[in-house]
Amino acid sequence: MHPLEHQLLSVNGIQLSLYRAGPATGRPIWLLHGFPECWHSWRQQIAPLTAAGYRVLIPEMRGYGQSSAPRDPAAYDLLTICADIQAAMDALGQHEACMVGHDWGAPIAWHLALLEPERVKAVVGMAVPFGGRPRQPAIEIMRQLYAGRFHYILHFQEPGVAEAQMDADIPRTLRMMMHNTSAAVPRDHFLQEKPAGAGLFDGMQDPGTLPAWCDSAAFDHYLKTFEGRGFYGALNWYRNFERNWQRTEALADRQIAQPALFLLGDKDPVGTLEAYTLKQMPKRIARLEQHVLQDCGHWIQNEQAEQVNQLLLHFLGLHYPLQQPL
Repeated sequence: MHPLEHQLLSVNGIQLSLYRAGPATGRPIWLLHGFPECWHSWRQQIAPLTAAGYRVLIPEMRGYGQSSAPRDPAAYDLLTICADIQAAMDALGQHEACMVGHDWGAPIAWHLALLEPERVKAVVGMAVPFGGRPRQPAIEIMRQLYAGRFHYILHFQEPGVAEAQMDADIPRTLRMMMHNTSAAVPRDHFLQEKPAGAGLFDGMQDPGTLPAWCDSAAFDHYLKTFEGRGFYGALNWYRNFERNWQRTEALADRQIAQPALFLLGDKDPVGTLEAYTLKQMPKRIARLEQHVLQDCGHWIQNEQAEQVNQLLLHFLGLHYPLQQPL
């Protein structure tokens, strides 16, 4: 197994923490994590990808772990976070890459494919589909649909509110998030009806133990990502829907032309939240392959790691094969 390397890159006005593994000459694959995760959420993909000959690059995204976490919510808009990865590619002299993203990492991967049609040769999204730029900011749609009712993204909007509950007991917060959006509960358990002033975990199950797919050693990496800092940086990603909409106007009519793979768990509540986007996705991605994984919640690359790895390697073999040595 290839050793894991770590470095801090000065890019785009921040320090970006980056883990790397695999042969130095291997074709680069970026693995972009989501919320509230960490670079180690890709632990079950590292060995299969590097064994196949790829060079794996796993950043701690802006706001997470050892990477910088500015206080200003405006520092976390979509294109700024894309620019972190673009600048890291520049610093590493990369002329090509495959982007793989889960949860919030998926919109970053999708938009990097739009922004970098020459360098991003293939793209993979997990859990969050791509439907193009909406006619109005998504947060406005949520406010209309959920007036007087709780929605976790609306709950995240006011700085400090969600942090007060989530930071109070970080191990419990992570256990609750892992459990209540996994295949261990009914698909839309996380989306249950409750009043607008409810807390994030009101009505949720506290398992008290870790899921089978995240042992204590892995969980320690999640804890280290948030201990001493809390969740403000991660939550700031959710506070930029208007800014994202404004800044992506030039991309509104673009279609993703690269080969694309999309994976979704059948019990992932995002499938309910993004039902309309799922229908729109084939119109926005020219070369799309998609799969729904059975008995799988939101944490797809860990809940169904073997199947994810098989689908990912098959897709890469077709659309991002290893180059033969000169």
